[in-house]
Amino acid sequence: MQETNNPGPLASDARVVIVGAGQAGGWAARTLRKEGFAGTITLVGDESWPPHERPPLSKSVLLGTAEPASTHLFPDADWAALDIGWMACRCARTLDRQARTLVLDDGTSLPWDRLILCTGGRSRTLIPKGMGENCEALRTINDALRLRERLQSARRLLVIGGGWIGLEVAATARELGLEVTLVEAGDRLCARSLPENVSTWLLELHRRQGVRVMLNTAVSSASKQPDGSVDVRLSPALDAGSTLAVDLVVAGIGMIANDELASAAGLECAGGIVVDASCRTSDPDIFAAGDVAVSPNSWMGCSGRLESWQNAQEQGIAAALSAMGRAVVHDPIPWFWSDQFGVNLQIQGVICDADQVVTRGAVGTPGDDLRLIHFYLREGRIRGVVGLNAAKDVRASKKLIATGASPDAAALADASIPLNKMS
Repeated sequence: MQETNNPGPLASDARVVIVGAGQAGGWAARTLRKEGFAGTITLVGDESWPPHERPPLSKSVLLGTAEPASTHLFPDADWAALDIGWMACRCARTLDRQARTLVLDDGTSLPWDRLILCTGGRSRTLIPKGMGENCEALRTINDALRLRERLQSARRLLVIGGGWIGLEVAATARELGLEVTLVEAGDRLCARSLPENVSTWLLELHRRQGVRVMLNTAVSSASKQPDGSVDVRLSPALDAGSTLAVDLVVAGIGMIANDELASAAGLECAGGIVVDASCRTSDPDIFAAGDVAVSPNSWMGCSGRLESWQNAQEQGIAAALSAMGRAVVHDPIPWFWSDQFGVNLQIQGVICDADQVVTRGAVGTPGDDLRLIHFYLREGRIRGVVGLNAAKDVRASKKLIATGASPDAAALADASIPLNKMS
């Protein structure tokens, strides 16, 4: 999209409405107030929970070692002190850009001077008929609590999708003692975000932990049985005429951006709400952030949605500052992390266009005391990293990526040489 005009400073008595009370929306609201905006802030959320983060939902909350309150972004007293008009369990239905009003599902009309859309996304539900109530998805706190309860009584779980949500649910279910089968239609795990060697390592990790992983496999049909279980037929079949009997199915097949409100109002959308580097949409008084925002990124060399904890927080902050009339350029180095079977995996930067890979640490097998980082270089410069139990090295690598460092490959592979000494 073309750059939209900066609408100028936000008046002290202006009205800001934020749609979406997740991480991006919560940080946008907090930033407005902490940066001195004294006007009215209204935060509209379709859940009953205050602003929260989602990564623990597939891990500690699902496992039962943490409760929903642990995911809340701010302590209750701090949240109350911000004086935010929080409207829970409400959905935005109509956006009138000319009248500058937002109409909610209960008929409430909210006037606004600046609008920030943090509407996130929803789980894909393209699941074969016959699974009925035996099939769950995981996106919200309520999803996690419902699935947590169902896992307590289930013995056999089928996970559809070998992406991050599917793998994290599979790991949690195995920790709870369930028999887990995971099917992935592609030929490797996390193919869109991981290089082949790390995909293979992740596959070995899950299989060693007892997850039955089936690649190049999809669900072709399902039928519920009198005992409440589901017989699932896979393609290609396990054996001629065979089915897989499970008690519960979890679909982790991706997310759909909630851009319908914006699209109906005539804002530019392309699989999400299109914004510029200042988080402005095609309407200069409307901003977007988080999972729903399609934003330019110089590191990736294109525009896209960054579905990550880091981006939700940082872009929410950036959108709030931009809405206040501040000069903002949101161009983060992409960063993502996942915890599975005691392994912390982190991806930073861009790894898809590398012409050289340098490894620091031993390529151990799952279960080893592992600390490993792969550096992905192009024309001698570090573009990205993948770390396994190497959080410190990943953090140190951010500066190397940001500065376009081109260290000696032998030194990069030598764990005795500190990364902060390289350039």
